Amino acid sequence: MTAEPTPALPPAPAAPPALPAPEAAPSPSVPPVAPARAQPAARVVRVRGVQPGLVAAWLLAAVGLTVSVLLWQKVAGMQEQLARQSAETGNQSVEARTLARQAEESTREMTGKVAALETKVADMVAYRAQLDTLVQSVARARDENLAVELEAAVRVAQDQAQLTGSVEPLLAALRTAERRLARSSDPRLSPVVRTVARDLERVKAASIPDTAGLLSRIDQLLRQVDDLPAANDVGRASMGNGGLRGAPAPAPESWWARLWHNVQTEAQGLLRVSRVERPEASMMAPEQVFFVRENLKLRLQGARLAILARQYEAARSDLAAASASLGTWFDPASRRTQGAATLLQQIQASTKSADLPRVDDTLVALGNAVAATNATAGER
Repeated sequence: MTAEPTPALPPAPAAPPALPAPEAAPSPSVPPVAPARAQPAARVVRVRGVQPGLVAAWLLAAVGLTVSVLLWQKVAGMQEQLARQSAETGNQSVEARTLARQAEESTREMTGKVAALETKVADMVAYRAQLDTLVQSVARARDENLAVELEAAVRVAQDQAQLTGSVEPLLAALRTAERRLARSSDPRLSPVVRTVARDLERVKAASIPDTAGLLSRIDQLLRQVDDLPAANDVGRASMGNGGLRGAPAPAPESWWARLWHNVQTEAQGLLRVSRVERPEASMMAPEQVFFVRENLKLRLQGARLAILARQYEAARSDLAAASASLGTWFDPASRRTQGAATLLQQIQASTKSADLPRVDDTLVALGNAVAATNATAGER
């Protein structure tokens, strides 16, 4: 609010001039003085009493007038000064109101900005708290997550070893697990460390079969199938038996001896006496020999594909079926049959040790560690 100007006060009225004191009336009780003596005394008194009073009165009037003029001028100056101050105060009050309005608007804007900043600060504080919690949980769960990571890495390495037929991925995974477990200070992982060390030694000592050598032997056996004599093949059986007897006898010198030798040889070819262990092989029709050979080839091809796929159990099954077919439907006395059987036995012996080592103990130990960490986290 603006200060209202104070109204100027009127000047104080000047004091009236001092009037001469009236002459005292003669008391009736006093006897009158003689005229001759009373007249000079009265003059003296009149002259002496009037002149100083008038002078004093005029002096007082002049002083009062002067004071009044001075006071009036002073009051007029004060009024002008108050008017100027009032105008300046009005202008300042208008400016102050303008500045106050601007300050109020600025304050309102600043209040909005401060509120937005407070909201952002609160969000940042919440994010900071979440980040601290996350960092603490990560630091606390580093050893807890280690078992999960190692279990996944070992499983992947085992699958890669099964696909590639090499133990290098498994060895790399086990060595990495051993190093990381050695740096861990979690006592719950101590059994896992011992299990990983055992599996690592077992994988190092594992013998991996020569896949290329096995495939070449199977291919060689496939090429020999068409030349194997069947159990009911009389001509080939006699040739095989003759071969087993040793070198042929020398031809006789006389013609009748040669004739007798030829007749004896032809008679032996017409009649053969042998012991049949499996009657079904001797009763097999010549047309069925083709299917027997093809079945043997299919068994060998299946074993070959199983070895390529690292499915050694299926390969052993097919090789066993091929060995049974070879011993049942083909002549066991033939050298070719015996050579094929020997080659097949070598292939079977190679596939018996062809299984890639597994690390099931390590996976079980890591699974137990993961279960223990999950139980501890649930209690928290």
